[in-house]
Amino acid sequence: MSKKKLRRSGAKIMASLILLLGSLSYIMLLAVLNGSLGFVAAMGVTVFGALGVAKALGESIALSYGLIIGLAVGCGLLRGGLRYIEQYSNHYIAFRLLAVLRDKIFGALRILCPAKLESKQKGSIIAMITSDIETLEVFYAHTISPICIAVIVSVAVLLFVGFVSSPYLALVALVGYITIGIVVPLISSGRLKESGVKYRAEFASFNAYFLDSIKGIKDIVLNNAGEERKAEVNRRSDELLKETKRMKHRTTRASSFTELSVSLFILITLAVGILLVHYKMLSVGFMIVGVVAVFSSFGPVIAVSALPGNLTQTFASGDRVLNLLSEQPAVRPIQNGKKFDYENLEVKNLTFGYEKDVPVLQNICLNAKKGEIVGIVGESGCGKSTLLKLLLRFWQKDSGKIEYNGIDIDEVDSDNLLANVTMVSQTTYLFDETIEENLRIAKPDATQEEIENACRLASVHEFIMTLPGGYKTEVGALGDNLSAGEKQRIGLARAFLSGAELILLDEPTSNVDSINEGIILKALKEQKRKKSIILVSHRESTMAIADRIYKIKDGIITEAK
Repeated sequence: MSKKKLRRSGAKIMASLILLLGSLSYIMLLAVLNGSLGFVAAMGVTVFGALGVAKALGESIALSYGLIIGLAVGCGLLRGGLRYIEQYSNHYIAFRLLAVLRDKIFGALRILCPAKLESKQKGSIIAMITSDIETLEVFYAHTISPICIAVIVSVAVLLFVGFVSSPYLALVALVGYITIGIVVPLISSGRLKESGVKYRAEFASFNAYFLDSIKGIKDIVLNNAGEERKAEVNRRSDELLKETKRMKHRTTRASSFTELSVSLFILITLAVGILLVHYKMLSVGFMIVGVVAVFSSFGPVIAVSALPGNLTQTFASGDRVLNLLSEQPAVRPIQNGKKFDYENLEVKNLTFGYEKDVPVLQNICLNAKKGEIVGIVGESGCGKSTLLKLLLRFWQKDSGKIEYNGIDIDEVDSDNLLANVTMVSQTTYLFDETIEENLRIAKPDATQEEIENACRLASVHEFIMTLPGGYKTEVGALGDNLSAGEKQRIGLARAFLSGAELILLDEPTSNVDSINEGIILKALKEQKRKKSIILVSHRESTMAIADRIYKIKDGIITEAK
């Protein structure tokens, strides 16, 4: 698998994620400053101890023993406070940015919706909003600061050791920092990159499949497909476990290599210090000070070296999030475009295909005006639903015209279009909230009277009033407390409540029995005086209420005589 296929480079992902800091940059600087001072304070405990030993060995140290002990104790106490401020700052930034990222993802989904999302697995998107976003917390809380702190502390130690002890010890420390903080992480990242990407992909795939299994549990049971589904869930779970073990194994090996490298450079530093003393290039006291300073300074670079184990998943998650944020919508919303109050619709020579040179619809011509019901009939897959989506500009037409009141749809303000035109799909989705809250999606500021009137128009008010909580009744997860016909009528009530003058109905009676079909059709017929309705169905019986009927076959439309 090539790197290009895996994801963009870690450096690009880091740069993109850091740019999201924005106004929170000053808090990150505070975290880095406190983290660096905290590590210096922690090192101060051992370094001041080494200075005390050097003084006892006869070195000329200006500090008294009492002051050395006081400074060592003070550094220990100061370390705790500085560490707290550093961690508080990092996590404050992390959680603030996670909220921002969720908002950005929702905004991106809103723009991509619904065209691009038709081909995306809902479970994968849920995994992105939950697991992937949470994984990025590692980057903001435990990655940026450690890298900056490692650089600052390493430079400070090199200067201290070089001037106070020996430039040779500083050179050994420099080689150690580069090896442990740069070379080892780069090698580890290269080995862990594929595992991290595969793990996140397997996790998203398993999440999507498991969510589908939960949503379709009723059909699985009814079709006696439980064992097959269980076997597939177990297989995918085993694949995920295999990737997890592989990643953990490689992470452990990388950690062991880091510890080995640290031990090796500690021995090298000690050996160089002893040689410097042997050749009288450095006194024993200041050799101890220099060696102790180098020994105690590996903490920050070890933290950097340990990052690849987490960063492989973080980068994989970041790459998925950044891909979504950078994905181009099928159509871009039109802002400050032309506005209209619906009176009529004219479609002229409309042609569209999801793929180039593979048209789904060809030279479509139809018209609709307020006060009539227009029927569109055809076999499943002939392009009926696609036509409705084009009327809402979910996809960009290839050629031809879609005109509202004589204004081409590509010139109409997107918000104004959705205020005039709404659609009820063949499956109405209800949130796990009350019936009233589900209806208010169409008009959040609707009065109770407006809600009840809309439900009366959809012939569902009487049913709602028979429920124990009336409009406050919880519909349950996925609307399972209601039948398909009841959900469909609530979807119709939403359309009436929205106030849209043109209502597009995509197979509104396909999932209901004949009684509910009759109720829905009766409600539609009673509303045609006030609205314009385009009714799509593959059932000829549904077309009984239509004033005019168009037939679609093989992407070509003709008006029935």
